[in-house]
Formats: sequence, C-alpha cells, structure tokens
Amino acid sequence: MARVSISPLSFSALGDRRPLTGVPMVKFPARSSCGAPASSGRLQHGRISVFTRSVGIFFSISLGRTGVKRFVARTSGGETKVPSYTWPDKQKPRVCILGGGFGGLYTALRLASLVWPDDKKPQVVLVDQSDRFVFKPLLYELLSGEVDAWEIAPLFTDLLNNTSVEFVKDRVKLLRPSDYVNHSQMREPGKQFFGGTVHLESGTIIEYDWLVLALGAEAKVDSVPGSAEYSIPFTTLEDARKVDDKLRMLERERFDDDSSPICVAIVGCGYSGVELAATISDRLQNKGIVQAINVGTTICPSAPPGNREAALKVLQSRDIQLYLGYYVSCIKEASVSENSNTLTSNGEGMGSNKETTHSKFILDLQPAERGLESKMVEADLVLWTVGSKPLVPELEPFDWPRGIQLNVRGQAETDETLRVKGHPRIFAIGDSAAIRDSSGRLLPATAQVAFQQADFAGWNLWAAINDRPLLPFRFQNLGEMMTLGRNDAAITPSFIEGLTLEGPIGHTARKLAYLWRLPTDEHRVKVGISWLTKSAIDSVAELQSTLTKALSGY
Repeated sequence: MARVSISPLSFSALGDRRPLTGVPMVKFPARSSCGAPASSGRLQHGRISVFTRSVGIFFSISLGRTGVKRFVARTSGGETKVPSYTWPDKQKPRVCILGGGFGGLYTALRLASLVWPDDKKPQVVLVDQSDRFVFKPLLYELLSGEVDAWEIAPLFTDLLNNTSVEFVKDRVKLLRPSDYVNHSQMREPGKQFFGGTVHLESGTIIEYDWLVLALGAEAKVDSVPGSAEYSIPFTTLEDARKVDDKLRMLERERFDDDSSPICVAIVGCGYSGVELAATISDRLQNKGIVQAINVGTTICPSAPPGNREAALKVLQSRDIQLYLGYYVSCIKEASVSENSNTLTSNGEGMGSNKETTHSKFILDLQPAERGLESKMVEADLVLWTVGSKPLVPELEPFDWPRGIQLNVRGQAETDETLRVKGHPRIFAIGDSAAIRDSSGRLLPATAQVAFQQADFAGWNLWAAINDRPLLPFRFQNLGEMMTLGRNDAAITPSFIEGLTLEGPIGHTARKLAYLWRLPTDEHRVKVGISWLTKSAIDSVAELQSTLTKALSGY
C-alpha cells in the first residue's frame, strides 16, 4: 500500500473555501515534532498537496512508483489539468538535465552517443531558460566583430536535431527529490523507480529517475550600492548584446574627432575582466579610455605566469589604466547632459566642453592596500566581472530529509563520482557542483572543467543505469587560454612547461581549439567554413590596402 503525506497549507489569497467534493478520504501517518512523518526513514511513494489560489483551489494526487498521477485545478470555470511532462515510454529510464550550458548540453550529447541495450536506453529531456546554447569563451569575439551570434549561440533544437534528446524551454522553480533513503538504488523488475520531480515556472512537472544539476551560475551584481542599477555583467548572450549596443551608441555619439573619449570602467581583473579590457580597448583604439579596477595588486592571480605576463604587456601597451589595490565602495549616476570635463580618473577635466546626451557614472574607489589614496573614476559604461552565484534549485521548506548539502558558495557537495552527497540519483556538474581535485582544492568553475565533467557524468549515468561501477572524476589540466583583442591571445599548454603562445599565433591556436570544442560535428563544419571565408576576405582586403599604399607612393 502506498504511503501518502500531506504538505502544509499555503494561503496566498482567501480562495474558495467551499467543501471539496469527490475527494477520496486518506489516512495520514503520524508526524514528528519537526513536521516530517514519523516514518521519514522510509521512502514515500505518494503525495497529496492542497494549495489555495485566488481563482480557487489546486488539488493534486501522486500515487505509486509507476507514476500513476492525476493533476486537477478546480476553478470557477470548471476543471483543467495541470501540465505534466509526458515521457514516451513508461518503462525506460528517465533522465532530466537541468541547464543547457557546457555541463548540461555536453552530458546530453554524451548520453546520446553511447551504446545502450534496447530496454535501458534512457529518455533524456534537457531544460533551459534560453532557447540557445552559448559558447561563453567566445563572447568577447562578439564585441570585436570576429564572430556572428549564430556561430557561438546556436539553437538547442538544431544541436539536438539528430538525437533523441528532447528540449524544454522553461525555468526551474522547485526540486523535490525522493532518492535520499538507503534503499533508493534498488529496482524491482518491471517497475519504474520514481526518483523525484522537477517543478517548472510554467507549472509543468517532470518526473525523473535520474537528475543532472548543471544550471551554471548568474552574475552577482548587487555587491555594492549602485552596482545592480548602473553596471552590466558579462556572462550571457544578452549581456554581450547589451554591451555591444551601448558601445555602438557611444561610438555614434563620439564620432567627431573633437569628441571626448569613451570611458569604460571594468570592475575586476580576473580572466573575464582582463579579456574585456583588452577587447574593448582594441575596439575603441584612440577613441576610448579603458579603466580596470581590482582589489588585488596583480591581474589574473590564478593564471599561469606566461598568460599573466602576456596580458600585462598588452594592457600596458594599449594604455589601459589599472587601479590595482582598490575596491569600489559605490557607483553613482552623474547628471544627464553633464559637462564632460567634470571629472576624470585623475580628478581633472578632459579638456572638452562638448556635452553628452546620456548619463555618466561615478565610481568611488577606496584603497585595499596601505599607502593608497581614495579616487573617483568617471565612466560612460561600467562592466562588472566580480562575483557569481551558483544556481541550485530550491527545495520546499518542509522537505528537510531531502535537503542538498551546499558549501559556503552555494554549490552542491558531491562525491568523487559527481553524485550529490545523500542523493545517489542526482549528479551535479559545472558551477552547480563543489568538485575537488586530488589535493582537496575546489576546482574552478571553468569551461574546461565542465567539458570533462560532462564526459564523466554521461559515462557514470550509463554505468548506474546498467548496474556497472561508476568512475571517479579526475580533472586533467590541459592549459589555459585568454583572448587579448582582435588577432591577439595567450595560450599556456600544461603539457609543455614554460611555453606560452602569444599574438597572432596564440589567437589562431585558441580559435582552432574552441572550434574543436563546439558541440556537434555539423555545427563545427558550418562555423569552420564561416571563419575560413572571413579570414580569406580579410586577407584580400589587407592585400588590396597594401597594394594601394604601394602604388600611391606611401
């Protein structure tokens, strides 16, 4: 007999308080003082939930391990079914992947590429809030004009077209796992194990047997007063487009030679901040001033020495103003149409009386090191590259037995096989997971780590479904790459000690490496042809320019 538990009533409005008719009488187990069933050590296969809404009462029943369920919404207009994702086959394993970044998408493609027994080939659904996969390391090339949006942000439906993976565009609202008991890995012949449910913002509910958390992270831009209102992060395609649009507007506005330079302030000098500074400086040339601010006294502190030295050399050669040892205490908006000679990074006028037609921003810099003085920096555009928040789905407050262990950064704690501790049917990868190397250090949330985790997660899902041993994840550092503007980059491979490729050679090697990492062969070929065509056109244009100068006597 299935056990049934009831969740506490949630009153969002007065609702319809008329008695429910046609509702089966259910006997509920005793509850402990914590609010959990006294028999919480046993798996509950059923659930009844009642919620009041402003339009009436929502009532749902879910009984049994085989997914027998009924979802009914009683409203003044009658009964309507609450959407529930329908799996094609009730017997085959169901895998739900939350997040379509490097971890989520590449895990789905890995599962589709493996050889499965016919009766155990899983049904896979990929959920993401966007309809496009974004190859984030190449977002900088979108600002420099080296790539087009379709090349680095293809549609999920196109990438998954030749696979059996289904795509659902939606946001994750709530997670209700049911694999937290000791005997949760046992399967009865002919029966489907109910691993839990994922609740989406649209109201759709997805039941799963296996779950992969790969939701990534979002920028944390509310660190100081004014940062959320006046700065732009650089982590998504929408962010990149917003920055590009802002730069285009400023470039049109400051088209004249006597116009004041475009001032861009970048907060943070990690990889993202340095790559942004180099790319934007290369784009603006003598039309702009780039100011990079960092609380530490060095740029890219976690980078290999070769990459750090190459980046510092490029930043200094382009006269990028570095404010090292400073933190931003607040960001304020200056007056609209303020005279542009009001303030510069040195507190002096810019030497121009031309008025601007948009808001300027003032950054208050406070010293983080002794011997430094406070400064005020003016900017037309503020970019924020400091801090991120991992996206791990919330659990209902009364689901304490199902809780996911999180570290101080908000990442799910996992074992060496990438499974969430206490949840043998949930895998976590990428920014969502706290993965440590052999020395116990937390691995960085980089694309390279997510690539490799996806490969292991796909294999370990295959092993778990086929009752085979799971492999412990071992990260192999292949080196680090960074772009430093158009036709410039730095690469330090790990397998050749002391080698750093810089300039055009590093730029070409970086693009080839990322071309190889694109999700599918079909997309790889399309992008490769596009890049070759652009390169050929640029070469011809450069040759024509050289010949024109030679023939004209310059």
